[in-house]
Amino acid sequence: MTDKGLCTGMTDEEIIRAHFDMVYRLALSQTRNRANAEDVTQEVFLRFVENRRKLTSAEHIKAWLIRVTINCSKSVFMNSWFKKTVPLTEELTFDTPEKSEVYYAVQTLPSKYRTVIHLFYYEDMSVEEISRCLSMNPSTVKSRLFRGREMLRNELKGGYDFV
Repeated sequence: MTDKGLCTGMTDEEIIRAHFDMVYRLALSQTRNRANAEDVTQEVFLRFVENRRKLTSAEHIKAWLIRVTINCSKSVFMNSWFKKTVPLTEELTFDTPEKSEVYYAVQTLPSKYRTVIHLFYYEDMSVEEISRCLSMNPSTVKSRLFRGREMLRNELKGGYDFV
């Protein structure tokens, strides 16, 4: 892991450090479980090291990591071991109750909305970047963001008409 990459001039270790938080947060958003998110993150970076030479640019690396993270997260739920277990509930602590409410509301969204909302708000990706990473039309990304926001608005409203 000490040789420099062909396209970025960064070592594999530097690339992993630069993208670790993004991959872990996305995996946590998708799996909703810290242990599974850690497993997914480890699997993603193992695959990265194996496929590093095929990636052509820094943007390609980021898009590849996002796609592999989403795919590995989905495979967690397809595993036969997962289907035969009962998940433990995890309570995360937050600085303010508002952050807690928003986090848990986002976690209740279907995966297709949760993914675009996470990438847009937590990873600060543009609609165009998300559409390239997820191989979908920008208008699809926009409509999923809109519908996801509507679902969140309804979830967080909770009897208040002014939200």
